Amino acid sequence: MTQSEITGTDPFAGLREMFQGRRALLLEDDPALSEHVADRLLKAGFSAVDRVEAGEQALSLAEGGGYDVLILDRMTAGLDGLETLKRIRAGGGPSAEAPALMLTALGGEHQKVEGLLSGADDYLAKPLGDEELIARVAAQLRRAGKSAPASNGGDLVNGPFRLSPGARTLTFAMTGVEPRQIELSPLEFGIVCELMSARGQPVTKTMLWDRCWVEWKFLPDNFVNIIDARISALRRRLKEATPELGDGLHPLIVSARSQSLIFRDLGGVG
Repeated sequence: MTQSEITGTDPFAGLREMFQGRRALLLEDDPALSEHVADRLLKAGFSAVDRVEAGEQALSLAEGGGYDVLILDRMTAGLDGLETLKRIRAGGGPSAEAPALMLTALGGEHQKVEGLLSGADDYLAKPLGDEELIARVAAQLRRAGKSAPASNGGDLVNGPFRLSPGARTLTFAMTGVEPRQIELSPLEFGIVCELMSARGQPVTKTMLWDRCWVEWKFLPDNFVNIIDARISALRRRLKEATPELGDGLHPLIVSARSQSLIFRDLGGVG
């Protein structure tokens, strides 16, 4: 059962508020792909997407105006995407600190590492699904502090749950219930941290793999099955640890469209 079926809502619809008023700079020399990506961002809520085909054009625009996110192809005429990003970062202009996502056909491990070390915040290999792109853009905006910051000194609070990244603890407390910590493995804690940090927005399984299965140096063909098995076990652990929530709120981790996951919003519970 999907999140939409459970709640009757579209989990991606909530991103519109985050994207409202945002401006993106898109460097892509394939006109059809450039138009498609820009259209998808605008429909998701961006107020403007400036499209260019050459690195020099992107550099000029970035130096002249502030962008909330940069989406850059690597193989472009003149300055390539990596060199363009290096110059934007070094220039100290209004877009120098904007999160940058490389969107490229060069998807090898060495190329990904090269891109990240050159200043990119995320590295996406083509072809990429629309919703994966939107979710990753949202993740970078959150990490750049362009949405509501975590409260309570960095703790993440969702209804009766309090997650403390520094102490690596997940505490459950409701009225009339003695507070208790839920024992999680390091991998399970990482998964819960990623999902709760998203604050009700979808996290794709590819993103989850990149951030939680860090010991893997490649993306196996069966990575979705590996994630699904772990999520299934984590759902059972959370249900066993929080019987007070009742069957109506379990599972706490629900599925969304496009192979995404969401930690249920429990803001009214407690």
